[in-house]
Amino acid sequence: MTGNTGNTGNTGNTGNTGNTGNTGNGGFIGSDSWFIPDRVDLPFVTRLEPGTANELGTLRRAPPAHFGNRHWAANWNAWRVLHEMVANVAGWAATIDGDAIFTQIRNDLTGDYNGQIDNLVLAARDERPDAMGLILSQDVEFFTDFCAVLMIKPGTHPRTFRVLHIASLIGSFAALFFKSEYDLPRPSQICPALLPPIPVPGHSSWPSGHATQAHLMKNCMIRVFAAPTLSAHDRGVLTTDLTVLADEIARNREIAGLHYPKDSEGGARLAELLDTQILTPGTVPRFDRAIERAKSEWP
Repeated sequence: MTGNTGNTGNTGNTGNTGNTGNTGNGGFIGSDSWFIPDRVDLPFVTRLEPGTANELGTLRRAPPAHFGNRHWAANWNAWRVLHEMVANVAGWAATIDGDAIFTQIRNDLTGDYNGQIDNLVLAARDERPDAMGLILSQDVEFFTDFCAVLMIKPGTHPRTFRVLHIASLIGSFAALFFKSEYDLPRPSQICPALLPPIPVPGHSSWPSGHATQAHLMKNCMIRVFAAPTLSAHDRGVLTTDLTVLADEIARNREIAGLHYPKDSEGGARLAELLDTQILTPGTVPRFDRAIERAKSEWP
């Protein structure tokens, strides 16, 4: 079970920026979560080959040339894509940081913290009780939400599941970079009475990691929906559903008092820039291949 390595891939839980990132090692996927019991006095490896005195441990297959792409779990494979993005796209952060809209969103936040918090006070009063179920579940992960809307499972759409993991990890990585860069305070640091019902993540507020991840997952799925076998009507339905889902995931973090509305807006813009300016076709080959392979699973 070393593979879970404390769910290294939880991206540090990034304060649950997206634990979503590695729900993969838990019961949801079920792929990396089993254990195999064996006898202490007679381990399987010492059993005898039928009709011989040879122990099973003496039987060997020819060594494969590689571990093999298909054996890489979705969460660990996402790291391979992230590494390639960082290696291939020099100045990726500067490209995003130079975007006028991204900058304006941040300036709007720092120029009117009180107006943002007024919104959160109303959300806590009017929406939090009804949203608590979603706030709690999406704090842990929201792969489940995406898979439910898409009506898929890791076993039925493993290549699509890989794309979701890639988007989640890259979104988390990028959000954390800018969180560190600007280090803006959480809403409850200004208004403690917001009293978030779940722990405030151990990193700064802007942009929202949940918003970045959810919108990048949606944007990457829109690429997958370009599959020629998927009708324009179905593509439209799925795109609309995932857009609403991404907005809901971000909004629930606001209702919980964890993020300002401008955090969500900044995360959505960051996801758009990653999609259109950084993960451009031909720039990150592993990403391009993941998208093309996922298309074969639709419809």
